[in-house]
Amino acid sequence: MGKARRATPDPATSDDALGDDALVALLAAGLRLQAADNLWRVSGNTLPHRMLLREAGGVWNRLDQCWEFTAEDPTAKIVAALATQPPAAGHNSNDAEAPRPHYFGHRARVRERVLKSGVEALADYELLELLLFYSIERVDTKPLAKALLDRFGTLGDVFAAEPAQLREFEIDQRTLVHFKAMREVGRRLAERKVKDMPVFTNWQQLIDYCHAALAHEKTEQFRILFLDRKNVLIADEVQQRGTIDHTPVYPREVVKRALALNAAALILVHNHPSGDPKPSRDDIEMTREIRTASEALGITIHDHLVIGRKGHASFRSLGLL
Repeated sequence: MGKARRATPDPATSDDALGDDALVALLAAGLRLQAADNLWRVSGNTLPHRMLLREAGGVWNRLDQCWEFTAEDPTAKIVAALATQPPAAGHNSNDAEAPRPHYFGHRARVRERVLKSGVEALADYELLELLLFYSIERVDTKPLAKALLDRFGTLGDVFAAEPAQLREFEIDQRTLVHFKAMREVGRRLAERKVKDMPVFTNWQQLIDYCHAALAHEKTEQFRILFLDRKNVLIADEVQQRGTIDHTPVYPREVVKRALALNAAALILVHNHPSGDPKPSRDDIEMTREIRTASEALGITIHDHLVIGRKGHASFRSLGLL
């Protein structure tokens, strides 16, 4: 990118130079505009105008503390919006009597509430709102948190949503990364509860872990839990990834990997993105093939779990193993 130049009026320059009226309007609002190539940056006292700048197509650059525009020169949009925007607090002598926005100091109040009472009492939208504080600046995140939950249903579904779906809500890359990290944190915390101990000591924790890992996946995923002779988890691996309703699984590859890890037993796990954990005919047939191949080499299949969004099915409990 070339050296930034200040966008000041110059009759001798190109047609996109700012006019005197536009420059005065920007300066009166405490804004500065710089342009270089196809990038326009608005800096200065942007806080009172953050919603206006966002609606005009700007993206907040946290590092450089400015709003960036890339599609087109935003000057006309910004100036037109400034003309209809009410005076901000601190703009004139009557500001002491001007009411503050309802969300003024809201983030500080939420943090104080959490420090005093913990997060357990927070509703799902409040917890999501709190998390959004740390990836979205200068915006009331409560409406966004509620909109995301209305659209996707649960916190897990929000964190697992596809980037294209989240961009419908103007979720930026930083928040996308934040969501992915939160989901992985949840999976690892659940994983810790089933590691280094016999899995049958607390079967529900194993179910919770499988749910955290798979329930919100958008395509089928076939995982294998490899156990030693004391039924302690050796490894949890994704064997295959498939489509929305099918995953190709090869018994030979399952047994080959079990032998490589010196596993004495397996628990097979896969998800149904449809949400219904009821085993399909293909699931039953595939499990029989894996069981036949495994038991021929002395490897036990303890169970095959099918994970849905709101529940699970156990082949062992259903009499299918």
